[in-house]
Amino acid sequence: MTVQEQIRANRWRTILLLLLFAVLVGVLGVVLAYVFEPSLLIVVAIAGFLYAIFSWFASGSMVGTWTGAQKVEKRDYPQLYRLLENVAIAAGLEQTPELRLIQDSAPNAFAAGRNPKTAYVAVTTGIVQLMDERELEGVLAHEVSHIRNRDVRLMTLVAVLVGVIALLSDVLLRLAFFGGGKRGSNPILTIVAFGALLIAPIAGVVIQLAVSRRREFLADASAAEITNDAEGMALALRKLLVDTTEIRNASRATAHMYIENPLNQASGPRASLSGLFSTHPPLEKRIAALEEAGGFHLAPV
Repeated sequence: MTVQEQIRANRWRTILLLLLFAVLVGVLGVVLAYVFEPSLLIVVAIAGFLYAIFSWFASGSMVGTWTGAQKVEKRDYPQLYRLLENVAIAAGLEQTPELRLIQDSAPNAFAAGRNPKTAYVAVTTGIVQLMDERELEGVLAHEVSHIRNRDVRLMTLVAVLVGVIALLSDVLLRLAFFGGGKRGSNPILTIVAFGALLIAPIAGVVIQLAVSRRREFLADASAAEITNDAEGMALALRKLLVDTTEIRNASRATAHMYIENPLNQASGPRASLSGLFSTHPPLEKRIAALEEAGGFHLAPV
């Protein structure tokens, strides 16, 4: 299957996953309608809708603030900016995305924004120092692929939907504990409603993972196509695999946007759950996929 065929296939999967989100919200609303006062549900629904609209339009700036990504000019990093320009042209973008820098020694990068016109590519100082020009080109091509393939828009939308579901569940749980339910409600339905409130956020995250994991493989393949250098992309991923530096401003909300899961190097309970709830496929599998597609094998480190 070619990269373009994979992109088209992903669009159909995207529609299916978004329908699953709609079904999840619908089921949640129907179940809760039997337990909570309709007036309370209307208030919560309006609040959730307003939150979603605000998050959608402010998502780019919000992510930039959370991650510490600061805009840089071409004169500040001419070589890096030139690489981004070349990759954007090769990818067929109408304009070069804005370049942002994160002051962090951990090597990582991500793309954010609602569409190609508002999107930007952010890289850490660590990845700029760690990788050579060939590997950096692969990293930038990977992020530009997310922009070209409309992954950035999708992941922003999914992040907003997950946030709305989590917000609604949290608010409704609090209402339930403080007597927001109907008097004389069926106890079985009440138990079902509580179960739905607890499971809905987890189901939303599972759908989010299904979206993001699949797109990392596609972005790797797209980057190899854009640069015509699958080995360079694989070398970049191997350096990310070997490096164990943990990024400072990492969170579950933005983890899916990075080229490598920034929570993989976490310690304690978070580390034990990183594999189960990882937003990325293992780097070893991504490298192996590039090796198979490119017909090469990286020499041992």
